[in-house]
Amino acid sequence: MSINDIRFDKDGLITTVVQDFSTKEVLMVAYMSKESLKKTIATGQTWFFSRSRNELWHKGETSGNFQTVKEIRYDCDGDALLIEVDPSGPACHTGETSCFYRSIIESESTPVISEISRLFETVKQRKANPKEGSYTQYLFDKGIDKILKKVGEETSEVIIAAKNNSKEELIYETADLVYHMTVLLVNQGIEIQDITDELKKRVK
Repeated sequence: MSINDIRFDKDGLITTVVQDFSTKEVLMVAYMSKESLKKTIATGQTWFFSRSRNELWHKGETSGNFQTVKEIRYDCDGDALLIEVDPSGPACHTGETSCFYRSIIESESTPVISEISRLFETVKQRKANPKEGSYTQYLFDKGIDKILKKVGEETSEVIIAAKNNSKEELIYETADLVYHMTVLLVNQGIEIQDITDELKKRVK
């Protein structure tokens, strides 16, 4: 990509869509100037231009929720950018993973990877910011042996549900297993990106 291929508007800005590299969830929409785009490329983290403050701003500078750039693309007209990132926390100032957390029309189903990504983020937040009365926090407090015991128990429950040929039971127990596996992975410092990267190797 060459910055010379980018068509900035009359104010010297370009609309920028930020997307999670792993889940493909749209996280936010902001504006970039030529200077903020150059800083984004140079630093490997997103920089934008605030129209209200009339200045550059580094995403995560105050919140700690930085966005590590994985790819930068531009559309066929060169007047919009798509940046895929590895976020270190929620994109929205409300604490939501994405700024687009409200719906006018909503599908009854949600992409699996998006839900798992939200689960990972929630569990990571519980580990980073303990919450009294949280079952997730209870597991972290008890440590690896307790977490492994629960993973083992839930694995057995999935096997029993399958042997019982009960679809409802299997769905319920699988959700339990996915949750406890997520707690285990977060406890061990493993990111969802690590899992998706490994899964890509399995698809032939």
